[in-house]
Amino acid sequence: MNEYENEISALKTQSGERDIEVPTLEMIEAELEKEQHKDKYRRTLRSTVYALIIVAAVTVIIALLLLPVLQITGTSMTETLQNGDIVVALNGSGYKTGDIVAFYYNNNILVKRVIASSGDWVDIDEGGNVSVNGKMLDEPYISEKALGYCDIVLPYQVPDGRNFLMGDHRETSMDSRASDIGCISDDMVIGKIIFRIWPLMDLGFVD
Repeated sequence: MNEYENEISALKTQSGERDIEVPTLEMIEAELEKEQHKDKYRRTLRSTVYALIIVAAVTVIIALLLLPVLQITGTSMTETLQNGDIVVALNGSGYKTGDIVAFYYNNNILVKRVIASSGDWVDIDEGGNVSVNGKMLDEPYISEKALGYCDIVLPYQVPDGRNFLMGDHRETSMDSRASDIGCISDDMVIGKIIFRIWPLMDLGFVD
């Protein structure tokens, strides 16, 4: 009889008629294993939560600084973009004619298309045909041409460091043709719209 069994026998003797349940070595080992498993699970859970927090924080930073996600409101960019579309913009610089960009205006975010850049001459005739530096633009994204609201003197030269923007729905869009909005400086541009993620049936690149 070993020392552990002697201790159990002594406890039984001291207990008299009462039965004292003394855990066996196997029970102790099983309980210890269970506690070790719980501790391992808690450590794994903490590590997973910390990893998710870090991934979420990095995703938010990327979304804010590099790939902003925006929702289109209004109809100034139909038929290219519809009200309610969700798009991704790429932050950058050096936007060119034809690019669709998002920009800040009066604490709002607007989306329009780049028509001309710094130093270019823009002219629009009564039929809504747009010329840049004397060359007529090919605009397959326009479903119906129109002069729209225009109170600037044409032909118009784009100021340095700015972009002349117009919506694709020329009849109703308020854009650089209106002196109240005018041309947009580069530092007001959030980024170029590159991808539509909603609705899913229209998922794909935007041009």
